[in-house]
Amino acid sequence: MKQKRISTNNLETALSSRRHFLATMGKGAALAGLGIFGAGSDAAVKGLFGRGLIPAAWGEVEQNLLPKPDMIVHTENPFNGEFAPHLLNDDVTPTARHFVRNNSSIPERAKSGDLHDWKLTIDGEVHKELSLSMDDLIRFPQVTMQVVLECAGNGRSLFTPKVDGTPWIRGAVGCSEWTGVRLRDVLKAAGLKETAVYTGNYGADLPISSGEQFSRGIPIEKAMDEHTLIAFKMNGKDLPAAHGFPARLIVPGWIGSAMQKWLERIWVRGQVHDSEKMSGYSYRIPAYPPVPGDKPAENDMVIATLGTIKSLITKPQSKASVKIGTPVKVRGHAWAGENKVDKVYISTDFGIRWQATRLIQPANRYAWYHWETEIAFGNRGYYEIWARAFDDKGNAQPFSQPWNPKGYLGNVIHRVPVMISA
Repeated sequence: MKQKRISTNNLETALSSRRHFLATMGKGAALAGLGIFGAGSDAAVKGLFGRGLIPAAWGEVEQNLLPKPDMIVHTENPFNGEFAPHLLNDDVTPTARHFVRNNSSIPERAKSGDLHDWKLTIDGEVHKELSLSMDDLIRFPQVTMQVVLECAGNGRSLFTPKVDGTPWIRGAVGCSEWTGVRLRDVLKAAGLKETAVYTGNYGADLPISSGEQFSRGIPIEKAMDEHTLIAFKMNGKDLPAAHGFPARLIVPGWIGSAMQKWLERIWVRGQVHDSEKMSGYSYRIPAYPPVPGDKPAENDMVIATLGTIKSLITKPQSKASVKIGTPVKVRGHAWAGENKVDKVYISTDFGIRWQATRLIQPANRYAWYHWETEIAFGNRGYYEIWARAFDDKGNAQPFSQPWNPKGYLGNVIHRVPVMISA
């Protein structure tokens, strides 16, 4: 897919980002750069903006621009985009290669990087309502960890019969490094009442048209888990606009929609959160396997929470051409929600025989595992490399995707075609 040029709107977003732009260039240099380029302004305009580029000194600003280079864009507003598997080969997913999933427009505060008057409210079933500034928040003990973040609909395009929704392929997943504070420390500071059951989490994003503000929640038990974070950094830098500036939830092992972006309020509730996106068919799966194409009744749908066992082939690239007998390095990642990955096998003869790969342990719990091996093909023709992961509870990726009406939790085996030539 061709890289899209930076639009006027995206350029304006970059120029308005005081947080990154002024920190990178300094106020005086920034003004010179906007006007603003002095004697070399014509050359700068033609050489940079004329080619859809921005100054290198704005590198940190660029992470707020959408689409990211090489991104497969599904929708512009709200913005949703992913990356092909071979672009996700890094052990830690760079911000520039992390998918973006939005249900609404990116808030203006996030675009401008403005922390003025921002507060995180903790209220509801607590003894002490809190209103925390960023300075207040960062005083809690900080934690940095790698965490797999995956959209619940990743792989939706692989369902048969087809289902509605963003047609994610396989790239709506990443494993970046997140820095924040434990949600449980903040909740302890507020003092949970015995009646606390669930959180209702709210961000600054507003619905594009009609409907309720996007809001999801998690059980108090998961909120109090030591790995659940209120994050404010991604890969060592302040959260980019598209990834939730100034703060978001990181709920390891669970579907991405639980990880509220642009966080402003955590409402501690005495019941399961019953927002629009927690009800009906939104982020819910059938309580039993339905006939493909059938739509179970709403009262037969349950809240989707945990991720499933899954693997991704990042090397070789799909449709790669290889000579007979040439060693081919095969590599990828695997993850399993709350469980551990036990093993990953690959097949090059359409699932007749399987060989084990070398499984590399994750950097920490909830980071993805890496796996690798080397193979060679003894004959020319069309082949496929299949990957199948197993977790420590005996679950394995299916050969055919079990169906549900919203296309959630897809984890069918990954198959990469290769052509072998003489």
